[in-house]
Amino acid sequence: MCVCGKITGVCSVERHVRRSLPRGLSTCSFPGKDRERQAEEPRGPGPFYYFGGTNGAEIVSSYCESRGWKRIHNKHREDFKLKWCETKSSANYCNFREGEQLVYQVPNNKVLTTKIGLLSSLREYERVSSKVNHGRGLRRLKMEEFMPTTFRMDVREERDAFFAQNNEGRMWICKPTGLNQGRGIFLLKSQEELTAFRLKLQHLEESQAHRWMRHCRPQARIVQQYIQSPLLLKGKKFDVRSYLLIACTAPYMVFFRHGYVRLTCDLYDPSSNNLSAHLTNQYMQKKNPLYSQLKEDTVWSMENFNTYVNDRFRVAKGLPRDWVLGAFARRMQQIMKQCFFAVKSKLDRRLGLFDLIGCDFMVDEGFKVWLLEMNCNPALHTNCKVLKEVIPSTVVETMDLTLEIFNKCRLRQRILPLSGQREFVLLYSGASPPGSEPTCNKRKTTKKTQKTEARRCKSGVEGKNASPASPGNVSGSGEGRGSSKSGLHRSASTATSPLFQNSSSVQRPSHSDSSLQTVRSKTPGPRVHLKLTTCTLRHHPKAADDPKLLTLALETRPFPPCARTPVREDGREGGEEAGEEELREEPESLVFVRKEEV
Repeated sequence: MCVCGKITGVCSVERHVRRSLPRGLSTCSFPGKDRERQAEEPRGPGPFYYFGGTNGAEIVSSYCESRGWKRIHNKHREDFKLKWCETKSSANYCNFREGEQLVYQVPNNKVLTTKIGLLSSLREYERVSSKVNHGRGLRRLKMEEFMPTTFRMDVREERDAFFAQNNEGRMWICKPTGLNQGRGIFLLKSQEELTAFRLKLQHLEESQAHRWMRHCRPQARIVQQYIQSPLLLKGKKFDVRSYLLIACTAPYMVFFRHGYVRLTCDLYDPSSNNLSAHLTNQYMQKKNPLYSQLKEDTVWSMENFNTYVNDRFRVAKGLPRDWVLGAFARRMQQIMKQCFFAVKSKLDRRLGLFDLIGCDFMVDEGFKVWLLEMNCNPALHTNCKVLKEVIPSTVVETMDLTLEIFNKCRLRQRILPLSGQREFVLLYSGASPPGSEPTCNKRKTTKKTQKTEARRCKSGVEGKNASPASPGNVSGSGEGRGSSKSGLHRSASTATSPLFQNSSSVQRPSHSDSSLQTVRSKTPGPRVHLKLTTCTLRHHPKAADDPKLLTLALETRPFPPCARTPVREDGREGGEEAGEEELREEPESLVFVRKEEV
């Protein structure tokens, strides 16, 4: 009796904990299965890997075992090298050791991989970046250029605005924010269906007012304008699955890779009530009775897609040759990069976290490219010929890049170039550009660094100083510990000097060390070696108001000291933030300025 009471109490506590966790996280465990497998659990030095679920299990397991890794089945074990899970359980991250272990899926990737999360992130980024002058060649896309008109049904103002507009002749598609595989999706094609949908939402809102429904929140939804004139391949609707790989978050290393084309089994009919004629994913197509016969025709390779467009549309539409592999690929990369910038300051940044995200694009009959959604844990099944060619190579290269970057960061080695890079294209690099600091230091996620990243996102500096990391790849170099915004190129011998550490690790300025620094001027030319021999400490002009603020100026002996403090265009003095290094060439002297909060 007492035992039963204890069990009941434990169960109620677990249910309460589950309800208190954010949606998408769970604490479910199966102690019975864990005990059964405990005898099979490998022991010893390892390395070990844990795989939860079935999506891509065979590919990942064969990759790990080919490296001599052993699989464990207890997700609560802490001695793993790699943990690959389908769901974001709290157990996957609570014992994660930054810089020592690899974990698949960034914990808070919902800001990018849910419908509402992506919509909110892009809106916020567009609102902030519209107030910033990004300079030439760095124009941001407007949302209406790549995303269909979208309304949130969980926000009353947007819901009322949607139903108040004239929807005559328009077709809408309603999607739940956190589901995939076409679950919960339906079309709104007539005024009667719109009216019925509005009444249903009103009923749900009234039910929320009752106490007994307060803890049963309905699934949030979006309503998106349906693209009624899509480009067709042999009369069938299609979309394109591409991949966004975040191989590392500290520093950021982001890649693009081509995927495959997904087609419907049936010919396209906009008036059809059959969802499998409108949704192209394999989960929906398997419901078609002819799927087993048409399975190979529902997935095309990008090369096949490119050949078809060249033959059918290049002359008729005036397209350049190889439009698919050229202009279309560049547009997808541009859209992906903008989505990444929208969440760059929000994602959890710890060395060892990585993510592979499936991005779905559609092309209309005017050859305009639309982003439909981004999905975490994309399908890694290989049930047809094209998928057997694309999926395994994608997973293997994902692991190769992730491991190589991870190991180089641990050893503080230069990240680029990457020997494991084959089909993936570098979109953004937070590592040092060629010629600057070659090491990758372990970055600690602190409140100070999080505030710093938020300020950088709001000021729009993440794309201002972008520079290619390798020929043919588009990357930025304004992020990460190894970045060099001001053109300062440090030598390996001075990397350990207090002058070249992060502001979080520097307690007070040093006056005793004299070191040889390598400096690149703003104009192309040979490098100049300057020996810093004089170190003076003087008060900042604002010290009268803030005695905590000091400016440390290291001046070269061959030039007279400069009394002028650098002033930014926005009126603030010094660098962007406390601890940021800035090198400027002035008419009379070359001054190295560093601000410290003491």
